[in-house]
Amino acid sequence: MADAEALHPLRPILRNWVWEHGHVGTRYLDCADGQVKFDDGKKARFAAEKIFYVCLKKDADDAAHAAGGPAIKESGLARFLRAAQLGNPEEAGSVADVQRAAQDCVDLGLVCAYQQDAQRALERYAQEAMFDDEIRAAVIGDIRRTYVGMREQLALYDYTVFCGLPSPLLISESPFIDWRLRARPAQPFVSLPLGPYCLLVGTPSGKTSRIGPVLWKSAASMGPFKDHNRLIVESARLWVVATTEDQLVAVQERFAPATADKPGVTGT
Repeated sequence: MADAEALHPLRPILRNWVWEHGHVGTRYLDCADGQVKFDDGKKARFAAEKIFYVCLKKDADDAAHAAGGPAIKESGLARFLRAAQLGNPEEAGSVADVQRAAQDCVDLGLVCAYQQDAQRALERYAQEAMFDDEIRAAVIGDIRRTYVGMREQLALYDYTVFCGLPSPLLISESPFIDWRLRARPAQPFVSLPLGPYCLLVGTPSGKTSRIGPVLWKSAASMGPFKDHNRLIVESARLWVVATTEDQLVAVQERFAPATADKPGVTGT
């Protein structure tokens, strides 16, 4: 497994949720105890869970899986994320750099998306008479059977950055949303939050290659994304990040541990 302290895939994106007015840090809800907390600084130390990395490239070898994370162009990604947060596409870089950054975001989102599947597989194979390297190989095989084809499909999607959303977005340890599967009724797109007010959205296209510019649009309303925060909260297992404490308090009850001393329970 990769060193999560150094390589958590969402660290670059989480910087857009850092509160920089006065006390610098990030507001988050700890799903383990339901408490709203504040993480000082810009390092997102709360995002410290171990990451089981599986390379989703079609021709990946053992070395690729041992890399700890996808090959990201960090400078281009940082520029793209800042431009999205500010709503300034002209500051995002060249067409090629923006295309690369959007694909990097999708790759990071997919790493987060398969973590729960990987953990379940690890627990399942740990019950078998298998060596550690056999367990790791089996988990890698399981993840690749599900996600390699998805990555190839998403590489042909058209991508749009929606900026200036009127309501702040939440983000969790698993922020990639496949609206084709999770929305009711199903919606023909996938999404990944890039900042509190910007969302990367991928839609099916008729392309046969990855060449295609990333579009930028201003969003006057939440429109089809109105259920984004609800879906983020429903899938969160470890933490939820918001720009305001009120957003976290509003969903706190979902994660509060059950107690025996609530009124009407103990009779006292």
